[in-house]
Amino acid sequence: QVQLVESGGGLVQAGGSLRLSCAASGSTFSRYRMGWFRQAPGKGRDIVAAISSSGSITYYAVSVKGRFTISRDNAKNTVYLQMNSLKPEDTAVYYCAARLSGDNLYYIREEQYDTWGQGTQVSVSS
Repeated sequence: QVQLVESGGGLVQAGGSLRLSCAASGSTFSRYRMGWFRQAPGKGRDIVAAISSSGSITYYAVSVKGRFTISRDNAKNTVYLQMNSLKPEDTAVYYCAARLSGDNLYYIREEQYDTWGQGTQVSVSS
């Protein structure tokens, strides 16, 4: 099972950009479905974006579509979340999630993932 470590969070002004990275250990990363979730204070954890094992299929929550881009580099065992045009409502702890799978699809529900990173804080000021 992989271990996940997120990085790249921080404080940014509205309209700015950040790129989150999630580095995974292990040699089977290319077989994992990956996702990014976020949890704002006092709220549940919601899907932000998901990507299939090859990276050819992606999913975005409506709230981030057109502003965020999920990608992965299987040679580097890393998945990314490029966040542009950030808004104060994007403020949250962002989590990377993984689940081993033998197909090229993605998961979008929290309970479908079995491995999580520790989270990285993203704060957007108005």
